[in-house]
Amino acid sequence: MIDTATNDNIEQLLANDNKVKVAVVDTDGLLRGKVMHKDKFLQIIADGFGFCSVVFGWDILDKLYSTDVEFGGDDCQYPDLLAKVDLSSYRRIPWEHNIPFFLLYLVHPTTNQPLYCCPRTCLRQVVDDFKEIGYTALSGVEFEFFCFQETASSVVEKGHTNLSPLTVGMCGYSLLRPAQNQDFYYNAFDWLKEFKVDMESWHTETGPGVFEAAIAYTEAKEAGDRATLFKTAMKQIALKHGFMASFMAKPYQDMPGCSGHMHFSLKNKDGKNAFAIWDEEADKSHIPNMSITMVRFLAGVLHGLPSILAVLAPTINSYKRLVENYWAPVTVSWGIENRLGAVRVICPPTSSKSAARLEMRVSGADINPHLVMAAVLKCGYWGIKTKQELPVDAMAGSYQPKGQRLARTLQEAVATMAEEGSVARTVLGDDFVNHYTKTRQHEWNLWQNAVTDYERRRYMELV
Repeated sequence: MIDTATNDNIEQLLANDNKVKVAVVDTDGLLRGKVMHKDKFLQIIADGFGFCSVVFGWDILDKLYSTDVEFGGDDCQYPDLLAKVDLSSYRRIPWEHNIPFFLLYLVHPTTNQPLYCCPRTCLRQVVDDFKEIGYTALSGVEFEFFCFQETASSVVEKGHTNLSPLTVGMCGYSLLRPAQNQDFYYNAFDWLKEFKVDMESWHTETGPGVFEAAIAYTEAKEAGDRATLFKTAMKQIALKHGFMASFMAKPYQDMPGCSGHMHFSLKNKDGKNAFAIWDEEADKSHIPNMSITMVRFLAGVLHGLPSILAVLAPTINSYKRLVENYWAPVTVSWGIENRLGAVRVICPPTSSKSAARLEMRVSGADINPHLVMAAVLKCGYWGIKTKQELPVDAMAGSYQPKGQRLARTLQEAVATMAEEGSVARTVLGDDFVNHYTKTRQHEWNLWQNAVTDYERRRYMELV
C-alpha cells in the first residue's frame, strides 16, 4: 500500500478513487475546503488552482471583517488566491469512506509570493529558518475539550446554554467514564491513527464530559498539520457518535478552562536534542541541565510572549481562562518542572537528555495551532540568533519571581502586538501583524457591541 504521495505516483495512488478532498487553514484555524473530481485534481497539481480570498476576509462565522484587511472591505473584489497542493500532507479519512485528503498552501494573487497570512506558510518559513542554522524544530500538542450530548441544532435551540455534558462529575483519569462511550473512545483512537494523527494517549480530564489528548511528538510542520486536523477530526468523530465536541477555552465560569499546551525542542545536525548538554564546554549554560541553545530559545519566547499573546489567546473567551487560581498562567514566568508558570522547562534529571523540551502553557484549546507554533518558534529562533538573556529568573519553591502581567483582554493583547517595534513585528513581520491584529480588533468590536445575559440579569429590573 502506497502511503506517501509524490508527483510520480499520484495517479497510481488515486487509481481507485473518483473524488478528492482538499482544504486550506484560515486565520482561526478552521479548515476551509471542497471535494474535487479526481480528474480535476490531477490537472491542477502542477500549477495550482484558484481559491476565493474571502476565506481571509471573513471571521469564524463567515461575517466580513469590520476592519480594513486586504481581502475584505467595501472596495475588495475578492480575487482568487493561488492554492498549491501539498502532496506531503496526503492521508485518507477513515470516517468519510476513506476519501483521499490533501492540505494546501496559498500564494498571493498579485505578488506571486507565499501568502503572508497563510498559517501553514508561517510555520513552514520558521521551520526552514531553523534548518538553515542546523536545527530541526519539533513539537507536540495536548488538547483538552468538552463533549456534550448535543448537536449543532440542539445547541442553537437551547440558546447555547444549559447543555447536557457527555458524562457527569469530576472524573479525571477515569477508567469508568470512557466505558459509557466506548465506541467513541476507541474509534477516535484508531481512526486518528489511520488518519496519520496519532495520539500518544488520551484520557478523561476533571470536569463533566472533558477529555485530554496528547498528539504524537514530531517535526514541527507535520505537528502543526496534525494539531489542526485533530480539532476538526475530533468534532467530526463526535458527530458520528451523536454528540458534539467543543474546543472553547472556557465554557464554564466556575471550572478550569481547556488548554492547548504545546511542547517544543530542537534537534541538531547530529540528531541530538539541542536543548540538552552533550558537550560541557560548548553547550553548558549558567543554568544546570539546560543548554545555552535552550536558554536563548526560552529567553526569546519570554521576551516575545506579551506581544504574541493575541495568537496564543485569540478569542474574547480566551482571557476568561487566563485568570488566577485556575491552573492557567497570567504572567511572563517560567520554572523547571513547574506547572504554574507560562513556560515549563522539562530537562534532566526529571527527564532524559533526549526528552528535554519546553512546554508553552499559555495557549488554550481555541488556538490556531499553526500560528501558535510559528509564533513561539519564531521567538525562539530570534532568541538564539540575537543571544537573548532571560528577562526573569525561574520560579522555584517559595521564591516565585514573575515578569509582567499578561494582557487581561484581547483588546490589550492586540494593542501590545501592534506596537511599533514589538517582538511580534520583528519575528512575524509587519504584513502578518497588520492583518492579524485587524482580525482580532474585529472580534473585539463585535464583543463591545454585544448585549449579554450577564447584563440582562444584572440591570434589566433594578437599574
